[in-house]
Amino acid sequence: MNIKNKSSAKAAIRKITGFISFGSMILSYRLSREITQVEMAETLQISKQDLCNIEKNRKLVSVERAVSFAKKLKMPEKSFAKYALQDQLNKAGLDGEVSINEVA
Repeated sequence: MNIKNKSSAKAAIRKITGFISFGSMILSYRLSREITQVEMAETLQISKQDLCNIEKNRKLVSVERAVSFAKKLKMPEKSFAKYALQDQLNKAGLDGEVSINEVA
């Protein structure tokens, strides 16, 4: 798939679903691994209530906290940071998409 088609596909999906939030990403991770909220909260070293609030998008996560979660889950840190930043951008009412690029 070339870049133009990939961008068009992403735009079409986003029209239907909107942006994926950090909370929904964490929830999807947990459900796909059939982990309870208690187990996930223990892994992330947070309370079950805190995890519930994150999954339901009632609580935003800082970039630092997102990176900490990624490390604990052995997931890509930049992806977690991107979702956390996107949530903050959306909450501020700013239209745009967060992108994290490698620097030389």
